[in-house]
Amino acid sequence: MGTMPEGSSSPRTLADALRTRDDEELAALLRARPDLLNPVPNDVTQLATRAGTRASVVRALERLDRFALQTAEALAVAPDPAPYKTLLALLSGDEGDPDVEAALPRALGVLRGQALVWGGDDRLRLVRTVRELLAPSPTRPSPTGLGPTVAESTSGMSPGRLQDILSAAGLSTTHDPVSAVASLTSLFTDRRRMGALLDTAPSEALTVLDRLVWGPPYGEVTANPAPPVQWLRDHGMLLPASPRTVVLPREVALHLRGGRAHRVPEPVPPAVGPAASASLTQGRPQVVDSTAAGQAFTALSTVEDLLQDWHEGGPAVMRSGGLSVRDLKRAAAALDTGEQMAAFWIELAYAAGLLAADGEANERYAPTPAYDEWLTLPPAERWALLASAWLTATRTSGLIGGQDAKGRSLSALGPDLDRSAAAEVRRRVLDLLAVLPAGTAPDPETVLARLRWERPLRGGTGADANAARSAADGSVDLRSRVAAWTLTEAETLGVTGRGALSAHGRALLGPSGPSGTGPDAARTPGPDASRTTGAGPDPVALAAAALAPLLPEPLDHVLLQADLTAVAPGPLERPLAETLAVLADVESKGGATVYRFTPGSVRRALDAGRSASDLHAFLATHSRTPVPQPLSYLIDDVARRHGHLRIGAASAYVRCDDDAMLDEILADKRSQGLRLRRLAPTVLAAQADPGALLDGLRSMGYAPAAESAEGDVLITRAHARRTPPRTPPAPVPDGPPVPDPTLLGAAVKAIRAGDLAATVERKPAPEPSPNGSLPRSSSAETLATVQAAAMTGSAIWIGYVNAEGSASQRVIAPVRVEGGFVTAYDHTADEVRTYPLHRITGVAELADDSA
Repeated sequence: MGTMPEGSSSPRTLADALRTRDDEELAALLRARPDLLNPVPNDVTQLATRAGTRASVVRALERLDRFALQTAEALAVAPDPAPYKTLLALLSGDEGDPDVEAALPRALGVLRGQALVWGGDDRLRLVRTVRELLAPSPTRPSPTGLGPTVAESTSGMSPGRLQDILSAAGLSTTHDPVSAVASLTSLFTDRRRMGALLDTAPSEALTVLDRLVWGPPYGEVTANPAPPVQWLRDHGMLLPASPRTVVLPREVALHLRGGRAHRVPEPVPPAVGPAASASLTQGRPQVVDSTAAGQAFTALSTVEDLLQDWHEGGPAVMRSGGLSVRDLKRAAAALDTGEQMAAFWIELAYAAGLLAADGEANERYAPTPAYDEWLTLPPAERWALLASAWLTATRTSGLIGGQDAKGRSLSALGPDLDRSAAAEVRRRVLDLLAVLPAGTAPDPETVLARLRWERPLRGGTGADANAARSAADGSVDLRSRVAAWTLTEAETLGVTGRGALSAHGRALLGPSGPSGTGPDAARTPGPDASRTTGAGPDPVALAAAALAPLLPEPLDHVLLQADLTAVAPGPLERPLAETLAVLADVESKGGATVYRFTPGSVRRALDAGRSASDLHAFLATHSRTPVPQPLSYLIDDVARRHGHLRIGAASAYVRCDDDAMLDEILADKRSQGLRLRRLAPTVLAAQADPGALLDGLRSMGYAPAAESAEGDVLITRAHARRTPPRTPPAPVPDGPPVPDPTLLGAAVKAIRAGDLAATVERKPAPEPSPNGSLPRSSSAETLATVQAAAMTGSAIWIGYVNAEGSASQRVIAPVRVEGGFVTAYDHTADEVRTYPLHRITGVAELADDSA
């Protein structure tokens, strides 16, 4: 948008300015401020009114980059209206700034495009609500640190006091306060005369001015101020704001600042620079990709371990929702990681729809049916689904352990973890990483600086809503915190490697790559930005295809060792991994997983229905080394004793053909808690239930087996607990969604049609209504005018009252008149409609048929 988009003639109102825009410019406004579309405005006047409401303006200001915001702040302290040269002078100062001169047309175009500024270059105007938010007031200085003008500060001052100030400043006295204020203002805005006046000021007075010049411009004074302060008051450089407060007038501050409204204008966005260690990987993207692929594989293993640990039902849901601190610590211990990282993995599984609450009376967390489907996918596709869920999620695991606005602790899987800006920040951080050369890691501080430039108000420093949210988060800048968490989480998840964006991480951004790198990129959509629109390739599929060649192929073998361990030199095929997890315990993980065989693990496999011969055959088939004798002996020894004791339900009983063994059990002091007694030489009865009896004897070193009522050995298998089908948590949108082109086109047409009906010039109606709201004509005149319009194909203006009694005015082009009805194209509704003639209050011809 150029510097004079409104045309050469200045519009009188914002609505007039919007009417001069073409359809593409109106659609761009609605796309940038989608809240204006709910509901679709009736006409341009209503659109302009809605664009000036406080809530809509605050949201629009929050989405401005720093220089566009500085431009609006400068306009708020400029005269209203202000010419372009005045605005440029406020931003560049007396000495000028080439960067400001080059960037100002873009910033002004952004403000105009979002209907925050209107008017030609000779008469730039801020929307009234924007000026109210950004201009200084008696109780609040401007964001620029400037205070009120001389005219505003002297409002209500006695005429005599004004004349005293003129005399002290060496000016001629006047006959009225208006000319006195004008004379003083002229002095303060004259660089030469103002410089000469300050040369006569005491040095202590200049020190006072230095403390106030960049804001806040207010200071407290006593009843008898010090001589330097008194000198400034006498010469009008400090004016009274209250009985004990003085203010530095805006004109004086601008002189002292060299004409600049801001101490440091920032027309150019800070560049994202490489980290100090980036030279280690720069030019070697394959190192980054392989490192990220290793992290991606570890991420898959971690999520599987978490959900396998909760396979038979996870921890209970707290009454207030979420996971208890104790259960989070248990999960962290099971995953061998810290509590904060365990919370990240739990929230990631929840965001991907793999984990949810089961909804039972005693509610617990458990894997969902989608988890079983996820396990059947190739590893690269499983990772891509996880990464996509992370990228678009608004739940923010970094907040876990903190407190909400009411002082309540924020728990994993609990409420109040959604932050609508989280998805946008994650996407933007990856976009900034994608701008760097492949294999180059960014300096995190430059990333944070760029984000702060793109959204200076979203950190809670300017907008009311964000201030409340930042107080709840205990942080001045939530976006910076989310960005820092994003860099850490991306590395953990394998989106980045050694700090640099990987090839599959770039693919996750979609075929179009980054959503933007310049200042305008700050307005990219948030939660849905990681998905491409239209029929383009799915980023999930692109990321999976890029990662697949980097992941190791699953193995069908292990290496058995004589110390009763097995080493898996890489990822195992799923059937092998599942069987080995039952037969042995995981001792360590890393590049190679070490499993250890113990009597308990072998008994677990026998309980699951495997025989000793099955286990020997399994190990011989899947081991690249001979099966060690100690392992064969261990299996045979456990199998020989397995099931020698039988436990069933009496309360519970133990039967054994070897009565000497039963004697041994009765004599063992550790069996006293089971309260055993002999019923027969080969049978003992217990008052404990069968499960407790089974566990008790196993803890004593025996290998009992449970049996059914028919006397058969019961085969125990792991009971997989699943929730009912669950949908993943929906991201919380950051405001209204960005409308699609179809909706935008229809909305623009409706606004144009409504505006035509409201503003088109009409011939006077034969019988105008008393209030002039609707045309009035007799039935005969109405019929004759409608028939004539149908014959000539012209448009007419009608007043219409529907069946509910609601009156409206419309511009229609009649097509057919018959049977007491008129069928016409309704320009207001942008469709063909039929109207009963008796409900038309009257008609009037258009003075200029613009239909």
